[in-house]
Amino acid sequence: MKLRGKVAVVTGAARGIGRAVAARFAAEGAHVVCVDRSAQSLHTTVNAIDAAGGSAVAVIADVSRDEDNARITDAARSLGRLDVLHANAAVQRMGNLESTTPRDWDEMYAVNVRGVALGIRHALPLMRESGGGSIVITSSLLGITGDPDLAAYGATKGALRALCRSVAAAHGSEDIRCNTVCPGDVETELLQEFFAYQDDPVAARARITERYPLRRFATPDDVAGVALFLASDDARYLSGIDIPVDGGLLARIY
Repeated sequence: MKLRGKVAVVTGAARGIGRAVAARFAAEGAHVVCVDRSAQSLHTTVNAIDAAGGSAVAVIADVSRDEDNARITDAARSLGRLDVLHANAAVQRMGNLESTTPRDWDEMYAVNVRGVALGIRHALPLMRESGGGSIVITSSLLGITGDPDLAAYGATKGALRALCRSVAAAHGSEDIRCNTVCPGDVETELLQEFFAYQDDPVAARARITERYPLRRFATPDDVAGVALFLASDDARYLSGIDIPVDGGLLARIY
C-alpha cells in the first residue's frame, strides 16, 4: 500500500476526479478527509470508501472560504498529521471571453485559484509538523492550451501551474513537494456540460474524440492513478512539474 498510515485531504471529492482519487488513496491505505460543499454526494463517496474497507471522513466545506479551509486542516489534525493534499475542487462556467461575466470570473477565481491557495496555506504548517508532504493540484490541459469556449476557466487553470512552481520552490527544503496533474477531457459531469453547450453535442464528441491518439477520453480513474503516483514516495524527487493526462493529445500538431 503506497499510502499506508498517511493522512490525505481531497477536495471536490463528491464526484468525478475527486471521488476517484479519494477512493484510490483509501484503497492504498490512507485516512482520507473528503471535502466538498455537496453534502449528499460527499457522503456517497465516504460510504463507498467505508464499504470497501477504507477510512474516510466527510467535511462539508466551501474551499473559497478561509474559515472552511481551517476546518479542513483541523479535521486532518484530529487524525494526527497531514501527508497529502489533493487540491481538486473547481467550478466551470462556459463562455468565450466576451460572454464571460464579471460574476463568472469571480466565482471561478474564488474556487479554482483562491480556494487552492487557501487550502495550501492552511495545510503547510501541519505538513511541516508531519515532516513533509505532497501537494497535488488538479490543473487542466486548458492551463497549457486554449479553448475558445472556456477562456476564464483556462485562465484559472494556468494560474495554478504558476502557483505550483512557487510552492515547490518555497517549500522543497521542508520536504514538501507540489505538482499538478493536467487532464484533458475526462468523463465527468463537467464534460457533459461542455458538450451540452455545443450546437451538436453528438458531432462535437465524435470530432474531439478523433483528435485523441488513444481515441477515447480519460476516466476519473485514469487521473486518480497519476495523482496517487505524485502523492506517493514513488514521486519523492518530483516537484514543480505538470503531468498532462491527455491520451497523447499534446503529441500531435494537426
